[in-house]
Amino acid sequence: MPRTLLYSGSFDPVTNGHVDVLAQALDLADRVVVAIGVNPSKQPLFSFDERVAMIRDCVAELGVDQARVDVVAFSDLVVGAAARAGACGIVRGLRDGTDLDYEMQMAGMNGTMMPSVRTLFLPASPAVRHITATLVRQIAKMGGDVTAFVPGHVAARLAARTAERS
Repeated sequence: MPRTLLYSGSFDPVTNGHVDVLAQALDLADRVVVAIGVNPSKQPLFSFDERVAMIRDCVAELGVDQARVDVVAFSDLVVGAAARAGACGIVRGLRDGTDLDYEMQMAGMNGTMMPSVRTLFLPASPAVRHITATLVRQIAKMGGDVTAFVPGHVAARLAARTAERS
């Protein structure tokens, strides 16, 4: 039976850190479902479809068979998304101890709600450990260069989006 992992987040925008964790997850599983959290009370910089396109471009750049990665939306609990995806685990990237503290609490809650789905912590590689999508958005909105933090195609989308909003 193919092993499926769920990798959840907002991916607004996709960063080099996200790509790093996705590549690690693909080393561990036959299939990864990237689950984009959609919260009606939040206004993302990119639409769901734009984020899907960015993730698809990242998968292509990794040289991975596109069939190994699905991209879905979810607006409920992550364990619900994992169950729908048939995932045996939820992937969470860790940058530092602060992430670990928060993610351990979430893993405990998720494990209580759905014991059959494990949480896997994957450490971000040192070169991308400092990157957050929030900081990338802030830098882009202020006209800064984000090319060190996101794939080239994402940097181009960010530049176009911030130009539209100026």
